[in-house]
Amino acid sequence: MILAFDTYYFENQAKTVCIQFNNWNSKETTKVYEETLTGISDYIPGEFYKRELPCILSLLKKINLDNCSAIIIDGFVFLDDNKKLGLGGHLYKSLKDNIPVIGVAKNDFKNINTHKTSIVRGTSKKALHITAIGMDVNIAAKKIKEMHGEFRFPDLLKKVDSLGRENLTN
Repeated sequence: MILAFDTYYFENQAKTVCIQFNNWNSKETTKVYEETLTGISDYIPGEFYKRELPCILSLLKKINLDNCSAIIIDGFVFLDDNKKLGLGGHLYKSLKDNIPVIGVAKNDFKNINTHKTSIVRGTSKKALHITAIGMDVNIAAKKIKEMHGEFRFPDLLKKVDSLGRENLTN
């Protein structure tokens, strides 16, 4: 099984959604998890993981990870070429290096070049930027590229994104 996470912030709350699916080319989810937490920390530049990681870890407590082959996050695993850990790297370490984590980002992060690869899907000219830990970044990029959907962003990653935005109360 593969898990994909996304978190949305409103007021002092965060809604985290996780979708579960069986294969890289799956068209449908097998399960959806979600949780809204209050008292969320403010964003600190360069330390985004301190805001989002607790949300992901809280939701992960509801999921049996025995058969999990990878976790996808919206963001970066590393923040520079010296492998300074980003959200994905901190998640991997929190899971005791047991489950590969793939970061998929729509916007490039210029501080990292050697541990990142960019892919183009479908007819899009805009790249997705891939980082990974626990799995070779080129294999991770290949997996994201083969996910279902004809556009830049894989269908299931669009789904976790849209589920996170549903029913937010501002």
